[in-house]
Amino acid sequence: MRVQVDGHSLSVSDVVRVAKGEAEAFLTEAALRRVDKSRAALESVVRRKQVAYGVNTGVGELRTTIIPDDQVRALQLNLVRSTACGVGEPLPKEVVRAMMLLRANALASGYSGVRRDLVIALVDTLNADVVPIVPRQGSVGSSGDLAPLAHMALVLVGEGEATHKGRRMRGARALKEAGLQPIELREKEGLALINGTQMMTAIGCLCLQRSSRLLDAAQAAVAMSLEALRGTSRSFDVRIARARPHPGAISVARNLRSLLVDSEILPSHRRDKHEVQDAYTLRCAPQVLGACHDSLASACEVLEREANSATDNPLVFEEGVVLSGGNFHGQPVAMALDQACLAVHVIAAFSERRTARLIDGRLSHLPHFLVDSSGLESGMMILQYTAAALVSENKLLSSPASADSLPTSANQEDYNSMGSIAALKLMQVVENAERVVAIELLCAAQGLEFQKLAPGKGVVAARSIVRSEVPALREDRAMQADVEAVARMIREDKFRVEALIGTRVRSSSAHCA
Repeated sequence: MRVQVDGHSLSVSDVVRVAKGEAEAFLTEAALRRVDKSRAALESVVRRKQVAYGVNTGVGELRTTIIPDDQVRALQLNLVRSTACGVGEPLPKEVVRAMMLLRANALASGYSGVRRDLVIALVDTLNADVVPIVPRQGSVGSSGDLAPLAHMALVLVGEGEATHKGRRMRGARALKEAGLQPIELREKEGLALINGTQMMTAIGCLCLQRSSRLLDAAQAAVAMSLEALRGTSRSFDVRIARARPHPGAISVARNLRSLLVDSEILPSHRRDKHEVQDAYTLRCAPQVLGACHDSLASACEVLEREANSATDNPLVFEEGVVLSGGNFHGQPVAMALDQACLAVHVIAAFSERRTARLIDGRLSHLPHFLVDSSGLESGMMILQYTAAALVSENKLLSSPASADSLPTSANQEDYNSMGSIAALKLMQVVENAERVVAIELLCAAQGLEFQKLAPGKGVVAARSIVRSEVPALREDRAMQADVEAVARMIREDKFRVEALIGTRVRSSSAHCA
């Protein structure tokens, strides 16, 4: 499979496919022609000796320092080298591959003034699976993700470190083994490589896909828990959803109704004496998960716009005009990622409360801790502790990074987005949330073991997926492997609602899948 790089048509799904090595990238001829025009415009500026930021001046607080003509190319390599000062553990390989694709796409939009050779080199390096080693810390999210992108750029010029065929090595050796040559940077090209929001956008795209899959799994978990707890589906009535027509709530209510079709459990207790209303974590699932759906959908829209934007500075236009602006500023992405982080936290916190209800025999009317011989055996008691710990951690991580700012470059860059921090937090929150929902799926599947009647078809399918790798709990055992197995199933999209209910129509909330 191939994904076209043309500056304006990348989707979140495209980014994820290339990041995971499931597709190659290719540059369109139309994009290369735009790049050529932009380069020609920049070269006319250079010939006229017009002062242009980062072309023949220093950067940041050094913006007023004029660079002599014979040193303007050296400036570009110096910018990359001096900016490559990130620290911490390397970013995952798939994040760096997504960064490379997104940076190539931004350059392909034709506003950066670079040569086509540079864009081609970046795409060829990506397709050869030469992946720069990029430390994850050091970006403040304005002037772009400077430090991470600089580490990416170092490999293009034959410096830094990279992996190739699973081995870590010097950048020059990785290029050589892949049959590629280092590129010599010319006017503005170093600045164009490092000026952008590609780290935060790359992480955002990958996390939003995982969040979409998580939201599907959370809906399956709600349906399973509802049946195990002998709740009612009346609160999912289409009339209720239409009376307050938020798209997410309508979608979640529809999915829950579909998952519960043909349930024998639900009608078995409709005439019994039972509570008129279920607890919020069952009754309000369309409203709560629907709000998460809408927040994630909004974040996805922001990231797709960002993926197809020119984000460096200055921008070069065909008529030979070079304009300095702020398209590198990460605020739009930072706020979207903070919003996504909160949505994912809510999914997990909502799930943990159902897990607590499932294991509490006083509330569930199931055996205490979902095991027959409670006392001798603790059953699923401590699984809820783990879920609670993860939710508590996520609560702290959900504080918005974009609410903070520290100035840089001697106060020339005096308000920064901290979008990279929002992105890194989101990675951890998503990973924690997958495990929290996995714990609910385990507990709900165990709760259904005590129901004699058949649950809805979608619930049967979801339970079967859990049971394909995790047997029912008959006696105490270590359950870490169980949690990790179900969390992996969530990441692999095994709980996609449309598959569980057997329809080809996209019924779930996974807008970024």
